[in-house]
Amino acid sequence: MTVRISSSNEWQRILGSSTIVVTDFYADWCGPCKMIAPTFESLSTKYSKPGRITFCKVDVDNQQPIAQSHGVSAMPTFLIFKNGSVIETIRGANPPALTAAVEKAVKLAGASAASGASFTSPGRTLGAGSSSGRPVRRSGQAFGGRPWNVTPFHFFNAILTFFGLYFVSLFSFDPYKAAESSQFNLNNPRAPPAPISTNGQKAGGQSGAARPGGVRTLADLGGS
Repeated sequence: MTVRISSSNEWQRILGSSTIVVTDFYADWCGPCKMIAPTFESLSTKYSKPGRITFCKVDVDNQQPIAQSHGVSAMPTFLIFKNGSVIETIRGANPPALTAAVEKAVKLAGASAASGASFTSPGRTLGAGSSSGRPVRRSGQAFGGRPWNVTPFHFFNAILTFFGLYFVSLFSFDPYKAAESSQFNLNNPRAPPAPISTNGQKAGGQSGAARPGGVRTLADLGGS
């Protein structure tokens, strides 16, 4: 967007508020001014950025003090300012020269913005609260902000509870475990007792059973 300067105060305000100011000093009766005007408007539409790059038009007949303060004596004259100082002057209707000068100034504006950039994230100090909103645990405090309440009574109660649980578990008797391992448990997988032989016969009516100790006598051998 092109700003048409209407007063010296407005001109000074723009010079002080924009990094780059591209100005077209023109006159309504100037033919070359009308010829290059579309080029100037195209560059203004493409590169204008509020507070950084501003395109202005100054009518030398209506704003003679401004034109005289910058030594403008021919139309059109294009002055490019950076931080209030002239860095480029183009006299006459020369679109390629004007375009090149504006593109160079745009690059300078970008470099100035980059060099002046700073980190905007808020700082953090040691001991500051967490940004996630979760409570911070500090020394001597429990979560939720309540202080630890440790007294001799609480300490003694904790020791007594510990030893009480220890001795109860040490001397406890588990009846279920004892019954499970008992010899009277029918489901206990233990070897069945050996059959008892009577009158020299094996269980089931067979003779020749071994005597206790696995020793046979001649009578046993004869009977078999």
